[in-house]
Amino acid sequence: MANLRDVRLRMRAIAQTLQVTKAMKLISTSKLRKGRLLLEDTEPYFNRIQRTMSDILQDTGSVQSPYLKKVANGRTAVIVVTSDKGLAGGYNANIFRFVQSICENLKNPILILIGQVGQRYFVNSPYLVLENFTFNSRIPTVEDAQDLADYVVSQFDWGVFAEVRVVYTHMYNALKLVPTEREVLPLDETKITAAVRPELAGQKVKDEHFEYLPSPEAVFDTLAPLYIKGVIYGCLVEAYASEQSARMSAMDEASKNGEEMLASQQLSYNRVRQAGITQEVTEIVSGAIALSD
Repeated sequence: MANLRDVRLRMRAIAQTLQVTKAMKLISTSKLRKGRLLLEDTEPYFNRIQRTMSDILQDTGSVQSPYLKKVANGRTAVIVVTSDKGLAGGYNANIFRFVQSICENLKNPILILIGQVGQRYFVNSPYLVLENFTFNSRIPTVEDAQDLADYVVSQFDWGVFAEVRVVYTHMYNALKLVPTEREVLPLDETKITAAVRPELAGQKVKDEHFEYLPSPEAVFDTLAPLYIKGVIYGCLVEAYASEQSARMSAMDEASKNGEEMLASQQLSYNRVRQAGITQEVTEIVSGAIALSD
């Protein structure tokens, strides 16, 4: 009967683990929906800023802005977006490999880390970690993006950064999560225009003329930090949604494996229990035969 007791303990442990994995799957599903809705609600605002910047570039032909110039003798800052918790499958591991491949092709890169998992991993890396940010596993807000944007813009203005890139996970669908790199600074005129109106990329609009006060450069320099904040915010929310999707898939797979293990243990339990009953019946019958003899 000792084997029967061991099987019961294993079944109880698997059942308790199943409760955790199923609960985490439901929580990740809810967070994924909230993150996508939040991004959809704020996208029109930042898209309008990008459209205005594109109009300035198209209308004036060229704008003299410090945000469009690459700083000489600066270093490349790489913003790495990871999660604050594990149990998300290969979500963080894919980001780590992608960042390693990028940094190998850069000269003296500087890392700006978002997420506790990334902080624990890159603390032993050969690359300089300049700053750490964490959101404590909550949905990133516009204020969080504002803090990060203010930091990188100030460093860029002072000439510390020659360029700024952000590495995050883009979610094409629930099954396709791809680490992605996006250049934040310096701004690229062609990319800004192409993102709004691809058919007019690199061309000057002749039938649209706007008056910008006090000047097109002043308006552009005012909008640029807001645009950068929008880019960073979009990357943060996209990474958050990708993390929840990865965790949801990982917990779903763990639940399926747990159910298979529980079914296997149930079969073993039935076999051990049946063997015990058979042995008891055999002992009773043998005892009865002995007494009758």
